[in-house]
Amino acid sequence: MNKAGTPSPFAFLPTTVLLLLFGWGGLGLLVTSTQPNLVPRWLFFFLIMLAFTGLGLPVVSFLNYRFPSDPPVRVNVIVRQGLWVGVYAATLAWLQFGRVLNLALMIFLALAFFAIEWFLRLRERSQWAP
Repeated sequence: MNKAGTPSPFAFLPTTVLLLLFGWGGLGLLVTSTQPNLVPRWLFFFLIMLAFTGLGLPVVSFLNYRFPSDPPVRVNVIVRQGLWVGVYAATLAWLQFGRVLNLALMIFLALAFFAIEWFLRLRERSQWAP
């Protein structure tokens, strides 16, 4: 850990590898071997979320390690921020299936997720600890 107490990005390496293997491997298997029925479609969204969470987790971890905050970021915050990346990607895929996705909606959703995370971090900073 660094001086601020934020976990190292290497601490998330096993989780990242598992998420990437299950997400992208399952997605490749799903796309090549199934028909687009109801269950495979929902499995597609779940695997998109796993794959992009695996991509986002090391990036979020590195950014939190490189730019420490006060109070220090804990492991659950980094995992939550990585999950936001996966949820964002799955939401974009879902909106694209309905053909309602455009640039303005992408930006609005990104800003909404940033605002939610900012309010959660603001709440964590305001907790009183004796």
